[in-house]
Amino acid sequence: MVDMTSSENPTESPACCGGGVSRLDSDQAGELASRLTALADPVRLQMLSIISSSDRREVCACDFVGPIGRSQPTVSHHLKVLSEAGLVTGEKRGRWVWYRVAPDAVDAVVNTLGEALR
Repeated sequence: MVDMTSSENPTESPACCGGGVSRLDSDQAGELASRLTALADPVRLQMLSIISSSDRREVCACDFVGPIGRSQPTVSHHLKVLSEAGLVTGEKRGRWVWYRVAPDAVDAVVNTLGEALR
């Protein structure tokens, strides 16, 4: 029988197999996780696609309702999530807000994830 409380237990030894090193500190990991969580929703991915495929690279909040088949409050919720994650920026014009993909936001997610996994 193996004594699992022994200091010879590999899971208790900090340098058992050479140790692990994270390329992300906890703040970087938290920020990346927040952005990935925002991206991990089909509706929000559709919204980013709509903005990116727009000739002007910006879309009025009112113009998401039809293409994604969601109510305006639901659209507003998803835009808020994308905005809080730093993936889109909004500019109020009159009654509506026009949204753009935040400069370099998607590239930053891809690059950070790539660096963390190399």
